[in-house]
Amino acid sequence: MKIEKARISDAAQMHQLINHFADRGEMLPRPLSEIYENIRDYFVVRDGERVVACAALHINWVDLAEIKSLAVAEDRQREGLGEQLVRACLDEARGLGITTVFCLTYKPAFFEKLKFSQVEKLELPHKVWSECYRCSKFPNCDEVALICRFEGEA
Repeated sequence: MKIEKARISDAAQMHQLINHFADRGEMLPRPLSEIYENIRDYFVVRDGERVVACAALHINWVDLAEIKSLAVAEDRQREGLGEQLVRACLDEARGLGITTVFCLTYKPAFFEKLKFSQVEKLELPHKVWSECYRCSKFPNCDEVALICRFEGEA
């Protein structure tokens, strides 16, 4: 399976995939309009024309980006697609010169295997809270914050 940048034609399938897990309380929902507005942030894995996995790298600031909306179709889990998508996001962040990538998740163990470390949400810069204010769970967020830093890498 090949990791590719998302196309406009992928948005509806990405929306369905993300919100399938959001409906189960496993991630936050994303409106279709937000996916279209941020389509350039997304990577996808396709099986033919079917989007079977997606993730986004959203740039927050000069040295900070967020991995969000990581979703893998249930029938394609345990194939390493989620890990490949996270690595694609991290590679893009490094290529852009971003030194810190964070995520907010209900699956911290998955990200810890990929060298992310848990942090208190209040340690995240205020810049990241702009989206949180619009969330139905704010201010009682139950996601776990994790960070991956690249400083000092050769």
